Amino acid sequence: MNVATKQWVAVGQLNDIPRQGARCVKNGEMTIAVFRTSDDRIYALEDKCPHKNGPLSQGIVHDGCVTCPLHNWVISLETGTAQGADEGATLSFPTKLEEDGSVLIGL
Repeated sequence: MNVATKQWVAVGQLNDIPRQGARCVKNGEMTIAVFRTSDDRIYALEDKCPHKNGPLSQGIVHDGCVTCPLHNWVISLETGTAQGADEGATLSFPTKLEEDGSVLIGL
C-alpha cells in the first residue's frame, strides 16, 4: 500500500547504498529501508515485514523483491506486498533518482 507523497526528501547518494542491499533512514518513529537492485533501481519500504515485523533492510534483495531474514517471507520492492501464498503488506514510498546520483523519497 502506497502513501500519498507530501514532499520529496533527499536521503543520500546512490553509491551510499550497496547493490542488492539497503540503507535505513528515520522518518519520525518509522524506519524506512531504501533498497538498490543489481540494475540500480531504487525502492523504499517501511523496514518492517508484515508477518512478524522483521527488519527487511537485512534481507536478501533479488528479482525485484526482498526476502525477510526472520521467516523468509518474500516482499515486492515495488508494492510492499507479500508474494506467493503469504498475505500482507508493508508501506511503500515513491522514490526518485536524480541525475547527480541523489536519492529522494516521497513522504
